[in-house]
Amino acid sequence: MPKADSPTGFKALKDTALFKPLKLGKLSLEHRIVQAPLTRMRSTKEADGVVVPNDLVVEYYAQRASKGGLQLTEATDIHKYAGGYPGAPGLFSDSQIAGWKKVTDAVHAKGGYIFSQLWHTGRASPASFRGGQQPWSSSDLPMDGNYLDGTSCAENPPRPMTVDEIHATAKEWGAAAKRAIEAGFDGIEIHGANGYLIDQFLHDNVNKRTDDYGGPVENRVRFALEVIQETTKAIGAEKVGIRLSPFNYFQQTKDSNPNEHWEYLCERIASLPENERPAYVHMVEPRFDEVLDEQAKLDALSAYTSGKGVEAEATVKGKHNSLIEFRKILSKGGVQFLAAGGFNRDNAVPKIEAGDADAIIFGRWFIANPDLPKRLAEGLLLNQYDRDTFYGADPPKKGYTDYPFFEEKAAA
Repeated sequence: MPKADSPTGFKALKDTALFKPLKLGKLSLEHRIVQAPLTRMRSTKEADGVVVPNDLVVEYYAQRASKGGLQLTEATDIHKYAGGYPGAPGLFSDSQIAGWKKVTDAVHAKGGYIFSQLWHTGRASPASFRGGQQPWSSSDLPMDGNYLDGTSCAENPPRPMTVDEIHATAKEWGAAAKRAIEAGFDGIEIHGANGYLIDQFLHDNVNKRTDDYGGPVENRVRFALEVIQETTKAIGAEKVGIRLSPFNYFQQTKDSNPNEHWEYLCERIASLPENERPAYVHMVEPRFDEVLDEQAKLDALSAYTSGKGVEAEATVKGKHNSLIEFRKILSKGGVQFLAAGGFNRDNAVPKIEAGDADAIIFGRWFIANPDLPKRLAEGLLLNQYDRDTFYGADPPKKGYTDYPFFEEKAAA
């Protein structure tokens, strides 16, 4: 255990790899602590399907901005019928662009950088969020349980997108990327993870298509690559990243061979022409899950990927499931790698030092600590997070903008 070198007894990390500068695309980051894209559901409903960032959202991102630091926004709807969560903002109306411009101005005023994470929820979106229209997906397979509006997923299943709709949606991602730049963002991150639309094409337990977008992995990655190509064409490859989660279980995505299939996707990304190759790929560690604890997730992955079935008792602890091979493949194309999922002050630095990631994504600790980079740099005590306020709260500022900075805490 390193000797404590701060008044609070924690190791100060300011002289570690976590605080070495990083060139990411055209950005010059001063540290490698990145704010995760975190759905917080605090924006204001202006009209059906139109949710706008408000002054509280501006305050939230401004609080967490730091000189030379990178923030990724909460997942943001690319068009009116892309969303599935109340209070989650979009980036398709003039009012939304204006709302986000206040956010980006506030972040830039503190010397920070910010990317907009752009998504389409696909089959996670109920008809009530789509003007009564049936949700879209790669196939007609519904999720288990109910949508957030209480309607049954099984009774209101998605329909497979037509090829024309796939092409049009990829182009809409590109149009949303242009609007992001208009709103002052430094770039965008494509949400290709966590069981949302792009991920519904990637995972073979969801994608049952028999055309050019289904079947073998060569077809299943086609939509993701088209979105990358449309966004890089729209705003420049150095301003685009993509989030992927090969080991995701959220919303019933369980691919039959995540290691091999996402290695193939990474090979395709790394071999794209330079003007279409994203600046980075952001991946979620296999240990992370929205429901299972870390060991239960690794055990389940081990059972599933060893051919015993996901519900079988694991005899191997999932050691072969790792992001490292993806990182190696992407590095051949000069694509940088951001790792997320269960990182803290103890395990983040070794990940960077081992060369297994270029930067570390922090979520829960960034929620509770608006000055997280300072606290990690100086070895300061961390505020504990309140899970009950992650996805909305009453009043909205609770668990959102009311976490104290260290100075405030020390003076209290």
